[in-house]
Amino acid sequence: MDQGFFLLFAAVAVITALIVVLARNPVHSALALMACFLQISAVFVLLEAPLLAVVQIFVYVGAIMVLFLFVIMMIDVREAVLQRFLPGGNLPALVLLVLLGAEMLVLVLSSERFSATEPAAKGGGDQIREFSTTLFADYLLPFEVASVILLAALVGAIVLARKETG
Repeated sequence: MDQGFFLLFAAVAVITALIVVLARNPVHSALALMACFLQISAVFVLLEAPLLAVVQIFVYVGAIMVLFLFVIMMIDVREAVLQRFLPGGNLPALVLLVLLGAEMLVLVLSSERFSATEPAAKGGGDQIREFSTTLFADYLLPFEVASVILLAALVGAIVLARKETG
């Protein structure tokens, strides 16, 4: 039963990820990305990691996607898309995408890390305590660097969305 739900959530996540890339309307693309994030959080629930599922929903779906939608709606995206993409430039990107996908498939199929393993032990309180101690003790610097990068992205989005006067 769990494997069926996993395959369902994974398939929907892949489909919505393809919609993110293939959609012509940026708002539709952002909404498909939000659906993909929700599917990933459902996979976290199946993996018995409810903390990661809630963090996925709060941080990515709640905060990042709202930021994306605000930026998309504030910028004249149609004009930016016409300036950014050149006609005929999609073929090298498609070839690179196929090569990287094939490489990833070969690496996953030949790896020993993706063999069947036992699920994590139950006992949410201890796991959350260990996770938070590891995050804020051993990985404090990368955590702070990620927060500074997100702050820079927020400032960049505000600068891009601001209308020029004069």
